[in-house]
Amino acid sequence: MFRPSCLLALVLLAFTGCAGNRDTHELLNSLLWMQTSAEYDALASTTYRQAGEALEYALQDHTWSALPEQTGDISNRPPAVILDVDETVLDNSAFDARLVTHRTTFSPSAWDAWVREADARAVPGALDFIAHARKRGVTILFITNRQAHQETSTRVTLEKLGIPLPQDLDTVLSEGEPPYNWPSDKSSRRQYLANRFRILLLIGDDLGDFVSGARDAPENRLRLAREHSRRWGTSWFLLPNPMYGSWELSLALPAQADDDRLKAKRALLHGRR
Repeated sequence: MFRPSCLLALVLLAFTGCAGNRDTHELLNSLLWMQTSAEYDALASTTYRQAGEALEYALQDHTWSALPEQTGDISNRPPAVILDVDETVLDNSAFDARLVTHRTTFSPSAWDAWVREADARAVPGALDFIAHARKRGVTILFITNRQAHQETSTRVTLEKLGIPLPQDLDTVLSEGEPPYNWPSDKSSRRQYLANRFRILLLIGDDLGDFVSGARDAPENRLRLAREHSRRWGTSWFLLPNPMYGSWELSLALPAQADDDRLKAKRALLHGRR
């Protein structure tokens, strides 16, 4: 398909005689897609609707578990679902919009300030799914790689969106949270919850929300995802996130200047000439 932007570029070339540097940002297209496209809204809403349908099957089958490592008799354990937080339940695209607007990149201090604002919106479909699961007696559990010191603000954000959090049970497990000091790999937290609950579904936006090894080389990640192909869309539900994630970390990009990172990314493209 011929893009309108190509026509504009040709017109500009006719006037300038050469192409100048584009005033853009790496996140711009992916961010606009998530904030404005009907496609993203439909994908997210559909994912949650299908998760709600799968929930009904999982409730009826008392041997059902979304965790391969959850074995033995689990029929008497209370049912629960595990969700990631960022770009799964909370839409942080407003934070990324600031990065684009100010032509800067992610920093822990900027992210911490955003988390404290507690102003994220909900991902399409998330609130309806959570409300439905709660009505069916399912415990909602969150595993997030937000840091332990950010958990209070995270809880405030979730509750502002109408997601009640019990006072007698820790349902938000953050990275580094004492006394366990959870690592960024979420497998130990999944196992911890599996000792108490029958885990019906996993919902996230990153391979690491489902299985260990998400930061391995891209070919290993692809093989890992395919090994669990029967779980996708049945007990594992994946939200789209083209902005960031372990997929980018797995590319082993240099940590130097943007120019070096962009050069390394271009070298990974297929079909380039």
